[in-house]
Amino acid sequence: MSKYTRKLKKLYDTAPRQETAVLVAIIRQQQSERQVQEYLEELAFLTETLGAKTVYQFTQRMENPDVRTFVGSGKLEEIRAYVEHFQVDMVIFDDDLTPSQLRNLENELKVKVYDRSLLILDIFLNRAQTAQAKTQVELARFQYILPRLTRMWTHLERQRGGTTTRGGSGEKEIETDKRDIRSKISLLKAKLKEIEKQGVTQRKGRKGIVRVSLVGYTNVGKSTLMNLITKTDILAENKLFATVDATVRKVVLEQIPFLLSDTVGFIRKLPTHLIESFKSTLDEIREADLLVHVVDIAHPGFEDHIAVVEQTLREIGAGDKPILLVFNKIDLISPMPTEEEMQEMSPVELEERQFLDLQGLEELYEKKTGIQPVFMAAEHATHVEQFRERLLEEVRKQHKRMYPHYLEDETIDFSEWEDME
Repeated sequence: MSKYTRKLKKLYDTAPRQETAVLVAIIRQQQSERQVQEYLEELAFLTETLGAKTVYQFTQRMENPDVRTFVGSGKLEEIRAYVEHFQVDMVIFDDDLTPSQLRNLENELKVKVYDRSLLILDIFLNRAQTAQAKTQVELARFQYILPRLTRMWTHLERQRGGTTTRGGSGEKEIETDKRDIRSKISLLKAKLKEIEKQGVTQRKGRKGIVRVSLVGYTNVGKSTLMNLITKTDILAENKLFATVDATVRKVVLEQIPFLLSDTVGFIRKLPTHLIESFKSTLDEIREADLLVHVVDIAHPGFEDHIAVVEQTLREIGAGDKPILLVFNKIDLISPMPTEEEMQEMSPVELEERQFLDLQGLEELYEKKTGIQPVFMAAEHATHVEQFRERLLEEVRKQHKRMYPHYLEDETIDFSEWEDME
């Protein structure tokens, strides 16, 4: 063995092993297997975002989860056998688990167990950058794990480090942990109040200028669109929740200034604690004059995503805002071909290509909402000019609402507005 080969082998042997995970979901009566498979694909994407690799998926058709172990005894034994045989590191459920279900599952499976909310909270914790976002996520996480502390696994309390068992810990240590967490929750709430005061002061200073917020399901391209319009370099990755912190930038289109904010993406079953803790960040949406709802039109479940976003907006008190609907990623789909064109295509091509009737979709949403949607591909700046025109049109409406006597040929000094984050 050469010196170079030995060096590579040593490097490989000492490199940290990527953790593996199996995913678990139940198929309820009103759900199709295809729909549940889409949910599992999203859960696998979340798992990848956390840094783990999905190696298998388990599903069970049942109307209501088992009160004790979420899945039935036979399915649980099947999962346990797979986990033991392949030495899987964690099991992730696509629904929230009760404290007793979590304890029972960890006792049965002897590995880390995540539910959907805890997985999302951990991703947020890894991706939060600002003091406000970090404080918000830590608070939400501690509130969520407080009733779910177990004796077996310490992955629910990251500050302890590692995932080994607690030798001889017992109930007394759990009670000590609970007191520690309650104390941390109190401190984080106090810290967040101070941060929120600063945020309120900052937002008050923005009065008198139109405020626009980008909203949408996670990973639909909001940050890419933000970079395109503001010519900045905000993190934009093909990962869920690439943006956790709200980012605000000043934009001027044809001498009309406005503030554009990029906020955290929504997702189905977004943890309640997270929504509550992100109150100040979501205020960017609540206090906006215009919402730009970005949709990944290439995703097969984009209509479900629209429904999730609309529902979340209603829940946070922003359901009545003016909206500009943007269908993004049109480069990943094909317009509906004519009958003659379809006859010339091979069966494989017909199966592989994703066709969508854009004209029919535009008419449908214009009739349904009264809003003419914009179709574009932000990553390639396709139809960006059409988007700018529509955005300027909507911003001008809000600007005129604020300044009804403003004449377009007047010159107003807006130099006081600085770029903000």
